[in-house]
Amino acid sequence: MPLKLYFATVTSSQKIRKEQEKIQMVIEGKKIEHEIIDIASVEGAKDKFRGLMAEQGVEGADKALPPKIFNEDTYCGDYEAFLFAIEDEKLNEFLKLA
Repeated sequence: MPLKLYFATVTSSQKIRKEQEKIQMVIEGKKIEHEIIDIASVEGAKDKFRGLMAEQGVEGADKALPPKIFNEDTYCGDYEAFLFAIEDEKLNEFLKLA
């Protein structure tokens, strides 16, 4: 399964919840195979995505919050980058599927 979506199912942030819902709606609507990794229930998941981001030189990785999108272990981006990719009609490139 190529896409990994790091989400938090338990969050008090309405903003995070809405961003996660939008990402999931688009990905499922396009029938893209994916896995949701819940950082609230999967031990070490938050440290894993932050570590992967740091390895790839992403600034602020140590304080990154969900949602985050990866293709396997390659960081694709966050919610804002996801929206820009949709607007620019470059979602497949953003998700590293093309």
